[in-house]
Amino acid sequence: MLAAESGGALSLTTQEPFMRRAPALSFLLVTVFLDIVGLGLIVPITPALLTAVTADPSQAVLWSGLLGTAFGLLQFAAAPLLGRLSDRYGRRPVLLLSLGCLGVDWLAHAIAGSPGTLLVFHAIAGACAGTNTVVNAYIADVTPPERRARAYGLVGAAFGLGFVAGPTIGGLLGAVDVRLPFLAAAALSFANLAYGALILPESRPGDRTTPLTLRATNPVSAITAILRRPVLGRLAQARLCADLARMIHQATWAFFLTYRFGWDTTHVGLVIAAVALAGALFQARAVGPVVRRLGEKRTAVGGGLLSVTTFFGTAFASTPGQLYPLLTVGVLASAGGAAAQSWISGTAGADEQGTVQGGLSAIGAVAEAVVPLAAGVAFGALVAYGKPGLIFVVAATLAAASTVLLALTPAGESVRTTV
Repeated sequence: MLAAESGGALSLTTQEPFMRRAPALSFLLVTVFLDIVGLGLIVPITPALLTAVTADPSQAVLWSGLLGTAFGLLQFAAAPLLGRLSDRYGRRPVLLLSLGCLGVDWLAHAIAGSPGTLLVFHAIAGACAGTNTVVNAYIADVTPPERRARAYGLVGAAFGLGFVAGPTIGGLLGAVDVRLPFLAAAALSFANLAYGALILPESRPGDRTTPLTLRATNPVSAITAILRRPVLGRLAQARLCADLARMIHQATWAFFLTYRFGWDTTHVGLVIAAVALAGALFQARAVGPVVRRLGEKRTAVGGGLLSVTTFFGTAFASTPGQLYPLLTVGVLASAGGAAAQSWISGTAGADEQGTVQGGLSAIGAVAEAVVPLAAGVAFGALVAYGKPGLIFVVAATLAAASTVLLALTPAGESVRTTV
């Protein structure tokens, strides 16, 4: 049943049948989709906007790096606090705050006349970037353990579809006016905010006894507390290794295809879109049945092995005919990520899902801030030596480390300890 809380918000009890929670899950999927569409809208346009604002292409590149770094650093600093706030006050207000800040950031991009203004608003958006943290915690609240892998697979599917739609729409709107994609992204964020404010129930009322101490909310302590837990700590390490491998791939993939096979931007874009679509369909339809049959651990380990195969094979692929089967294997590997996320949620208590997800988001924010630049520099050096594929050997090694950690982790929930 939907129950009214003292503050007037609606709440979903944990005993409510899963199908009655479907509207909330649908909103979360729409939120993830629109979040990624909004980000994708501005990807092909940001260089042109910053060039127009700075009137200097070299300065535009510098400011682009500063914007990304500021966002990542503030997200790292604030993610544990946002997660803790969602445990104390509920998921709904934190999620709505994140959506509102993101909309303000895109609106600032559309109207700002100086790069300094953009930096301030983008940093604030990074500090409020709690969408992934809260969505993952919310799903753990409203979804029984046996259905979580399917739910996280649907989140992955929404991400993939947004990844395809965003850049396509952004490129079309940007051809009309360089600021139009940012207005569209802001409109999507504010529309989603209004939609959530009207229909999204609270998944758990929160616990006012959850302390907001410096130890619990600063990123270093939050990450340390996670890593000290025997099962959760190892799963967090495995996830970090897998994320590092994925980000290396994302940062260098388009450049590799252009260098190795001589593909133009249209060809590269079509291949990326096709892989993202295939991955979205697979995660939406197949992840749930696969995890029910194999279990979370075996699915996560199997997905890791497939990732290793994909990265290592890509490193030495010399023709497109060798590449396409590897892309198919990579699509199948996506089941591992949803299974691992479901496994992680099962190691955390109901009253600490936000805290745990916030700590994991902080770990991911560090990787997001460091890996693209480091991978780009390394790829450039490898191209100079005529060995660009070796960057994917690095990714394969990290994926292998993640798989080993998963294989060595005992299945089942860890002992509940205080974070």
